[in-house]
Amino acid sequence: MFLFKRIKMGFTLSEVLVTLAVIGVVFVLTLPQLIQNYKKKVYVTQLHSVYNLLSQALLAYQTDSNAVNLVEAGLQSQEAAEEFILNYFKVVETCETTSGTPCFAGLYKTISGKTILVTNTKSKSYRLANGTAIRATYNGEYNTANNGFITMAVDVNGPKAPNTRGRDYFVLHLYSNRVIDDAELFGSHYGPPSREARERMFNTYCLTNTQLSYGCFGKILNDDWEMNY
Repeated sequence: MFLFKRIKMGFTLSEVLVTLAVIGVVFVLTLPQLIQNYKKKVYVTQLHSVYNLLSQALLAYQTDSNAVNLVEAGLQSQEAAEEFILNYFKVVETCETTSGTPCFAGLYKTISGKTILVTNTKSKSYRLANGTAIRATYNGEYNTANNGFITMAVDVNGPKAPNTRGRDYFVLHLYSNRVIDDAELFGSHYGPPSREARERMFNTYCLTNTQLSYGCFGKILNDDWEMNY
C-alpha cells in the first residue's frame, strides 16, 4: 500500500491578504515620489515646448530681416523685444505689471521653500495661447554676439501652482546668435556658460534662497532635459 503525501497547491487566504497588505504599504510609500516624478516630467515637457517655440520665433525674426544675428535684425531695445513677442507668438493677454496678474503669479517659492517676490517694472508680461507666461527684459550693455542680452522669464503654466523657481518658473537668456541658454555670472558676464558654469550657477542660485533665479534652466540642459533635482 502506497501512501501519497498531499502536495500543497496555491496560497492560503491569509498569505494572499498579507501579500496584498505589503503591496499596499509599498504603493502608499512610493506614490508621492511617483507623483512628483510625473509632475517634473510635465514641467520639463512644457519648458521644452516653450524652448522650441522660442527657437522657431528667433529664427523667423532673423530670417525675416535677412540678418546675420539678432542684433542686426533689430532686437536692440526693450520695445523691440516686446514687439518680437507680440509678432511671433500667439499672445492672448498683455499684463502691464509682472506679478499678481493673469500672466505671472504674485509670489513664488524657491525649491527650499522660501517665498520670494518676482517683480519687474521695466517689462510687460504676456500670456500665450498655450497658458505659458513670458517676459523679455532687454539688457542693452550686453547686446553682442557672445552675450545674453535678453533675459526671458518663463512660467510654463502661468499663475497656476506650484509657482516654484526651478519647477514651473525659469529664466532663460537669449544670445545674438540665437543660442538660448542660462546666464554666466562668474566668468565673461552673461557669456554662454560651459557645462561646469551651469552647475556652478545651479548650486549658487537655483538651490538657494537668493532672489536671483539663474541656474535652474542650465541644470536641465546639462541633464539632457531631465529635472534631476
